[in-house]
Amino acid sequence: MMSKMQLATFGGGCFWCIDAAFRKVKGIHKVVSGYSGGETLDPTYKEICTGMTGHAEVVQLEFDPDVVSFKTLLAMFFALHDPTQLNRQGNDVGTQYRSVIFCHSDEQMTQAKQVISDIKGSFKDPIVTEVSAISPFYDAERYHQDYFNENPNQGYCSIMIAPKIAKFEQNFADYL
Repeated sequence: MMSKMQLATFGGGCFWCIDAAFRKVKGIHKVVSGYSGGETLDPTYKEICTGMTGHAEVVQLEFDPDVVSFKTLLAMFFALHDPTQLNRQGNDVGTQYRSVIFCHSDEQMTQAKQVISDIKGSFKDPIVTEVSAISPFYDAERYHQDYFNENPNQGYCSIMIAPKIAKFEQNFADYL
């Protein structure tokens, strides 16, 4: 018997990298890049890039918790970005690139806070990941969906994303 699908929503910098990694994970049935956490209704990428809408670039995952747990997804999420950088990831700067977990249930909220507590000693600097209840989610424009696989030779993809994906595949091989 198949369990009821669940949603997870994570932001950790540019959504292209997180999107690309989670597409490889067994038990994830759908990955959608989008925007959440802001005030503007149905924002565009151009609006998000100003940092004025309050939204973060996020990926929303539909997953089967009998195949991959939310706690495992959290471990993957924290391996994919630096949760100690406030409102940035590397050269991507602004609140739209913040580290954030948008929780879809009280159980997710509890697990997210527990995982952060458990891993905080692994980092030199404090973890600044925001943990919030889910707010309206808006799909990003079509060209952002599965961007890495659609544009593997694009400069940002080959220089920034490909090495992260290779490391992700090595660290989480049992889940791919």
